[in-house]
Formats: sequence, structure tokens, C-alpha cells
Amino acid sequence: MEGWFPSRAPSDSLIPLRSPQDAMRPTAVALGSFDGLHQGHRRVIAAIAAAPTPGLIPTVVSFWPHPRELLYGEPRLRLDLPGEKLTLLEPYGIRQLVLVPFTRALSLLSPEAFVEQVLVGELQAREVAVGENFRFGHDRAGDTASLREIGGRHGLRVLVSSMLWDGAERISSSRIRRALAAGAIDEANRLLERPYRFSGRVVRGRGLGRQLSWPTANLQVDGRKFLPQEGVYAAWVRNLGPVEAGEALLPCGAPMAAVMNLGPQPTVDPLAPSAVEVHLLDRDLELVGRDLEVEPVQLLRRQQRFAGLEELSHQIGLDAALARNLLLPGDSGGVSVAQTPADEGGDASEQQNS
Repeated sequence: MEGWFPSRAPSDSLIPLRSPQDAMRPTAVALGSFDGLHQGHRRVIAAIAAAPTPGLIPTVVSFWPHPRELLYGEPRLRLDLPGEKLTLLEPYGIRQLVLVPFTRALSLLSPEAFVEQVLVGELQAREVAVGENFRFGHDRAGDTASLREIGGRHGLRVLVSSMLWDGAERISSSRIRRALAAGAIDEANRLLERPYRFSGRVVRGRGLGRQLSWPTANLQVDGRKFLPQEGVYAAWVRNLGPVEAGEALLPCGAPMAAVMNLGPQPTVDPLAPSAVEVHLLDRDLELVGRDLEVEPVQLLRRQQRFAGLEELSHQIGLDAALARNLLLPGDSGGVSVAQTPADEGGDASEQQNS
């Protein structure tokens, strides 16, 4: 199981992350990728969890990796990694998250074989909820009508939820990704109905930020996580780890105002890979080895190359002042968000980890 599990469940999580073989049974299943867990996804989940059938375990079932990764070699970055999804699912009455390993053999199963072997056989499902655009089986031959027909022969109750629309476009994970790729954090958050966040472990860098009087924490982020448009952001940062005695300045879970650089370092090292760096406003803490959660709030500017380190340091000061004005109004030193420097242009669809 450890070989294909993408992450471990947080130790304090109430929802276990399980393989099909280890799942609690019998189940009522909400089946889908549920990436981003937007309101359309929550409607499907509510069909089996809002008023659970006695004796059935409300269960979210997804595939890992994404089918298109295996079948077409397309990398599919996730809005939510499984470990993050566990926390998001807790308020909705789900008892377990089951990841089905998507293999070549699974991809060749007919719709009927999938229902018989996976849903009825492995998971002992008695109810299954899906969205109206759900497809399954070899070559995506199965749809909701065939799921109802096949499921009926096995005593499986099938619940189909209609898609949700926002204006002329339906609410979807793809739409949320487009907003993030454009740096439109407010729009992504509106569609998610929650703040977009990601996390990483602080690793030791070269110390250049401290030399410039702007110490930064360098985050190692899971490469399978979808990150926003490259650029400089105002952001909230939270410490995810335990707080030891004498660490009152680093509370667990409390938001700390920061400015974040997401992308390469065109002035310092144009050939260096993209990175995530955060500078905590008005704090200088030892963070190496810590797990931090980052919540981007607003894109301040795009990446740009400066003439030298002095000009770069000056711009970081402007970035920090803008972030402070946005996050901590009344403590901004008189700098207005309207003074955001112009960016250097570029393709808004660039991805930090593409």
C-alpha cells in the first residue's frame, strides 16, 4: 500500500486514508476526483452523507494517479493532495477516503466489471453517488444511465447529482485552475468557497535573503500540487507543527503576515529552478524543518529582473510594504495598494511547477 499512497494522513485527522483492501464496509460511496471539493462536489457527497443510511459507511472514493496520467502521460497537478482532502472532508460526515490505485488492468475493465469487482466486490457498496457527467469503464464507455442499469442488477442504489452553474459556465476544477494560473486568487477562492492554500517544509537556502536584510523561508512543496501564477504575493503563513516551550512567537495555526515569491530568481540566478520563498513581516524566526501552510491573498506583481541586488532589495521593501498595507491595514507606513509596481508582462498561463 505504501508504494502507491501519495501521502499519509495527518496523525490528528479524524478521517482515515485507506486502500480498498483496508476500507471499512459496507459502504455508501461518493465516487469522483473531487479535486478542489467545490460546491458541485459537495452536492454529490451530501447525497450519501447528509442523511446516511444506517449500517453503511459514508465513503469518498477517488483514483490515484489520475487516469489521464497513466493512459496519456499527462501530468495532473492537484488542487488538493489526499492528505489535505482529509481535513476538508471532515465537516461533511465522511468516515473514510479510499484511494483506488488506477492501473492499466483497471483501465481495461468494462463498466459492468468495474461495478462488480470494485464497487460491489471490494467496497461492498450499497449506494453510490456521482455527478451527471460521470463516465467509467474501458474507453469511458459507462455513463450514469448504464451505472443505474448495472447497479440495479446488483442491488446498488445510484444517486446522480446535476451540475452546478455559475453564470454561463459550470463550476469545475478546471475553472478554478484557470483562475489560479492567472493569479486571480479572489476568483479561485469564490469558486472554492474557501481560501486556496498549500503547504511545504522549510529547507535551508543560500542565505541571500538575510544578506539583503530580507530573510526568507524556502519551502519544499510537493510537486503534484497545483500552484498559482508565478509572481510576488501578499500571503498569510501558518505554522503546522507543534510548538515547544519558549516558542511563543511561532504559534501553531495562527496567521502570520508575509510576502511570498513564487517562481525563479531572474536577478540572482536566472538558471535556478522555480521556488517558493516567504518573508514574514516584522518577524525573524528560525523556521528550517518547520511545516508551513501558505494562503496567497493577492498577486502584487509578476516576476521581473532587476539591475542588481540593491535594486532588488529596494523592490522587496516595496513589496513588503504593499503586503503589510493589504494584510495589516493601519500599519502600512502610508503605502497604498494602488502603488503596485507594473509587471514585466509575460504569459498569464505560466505555471510555477509546469
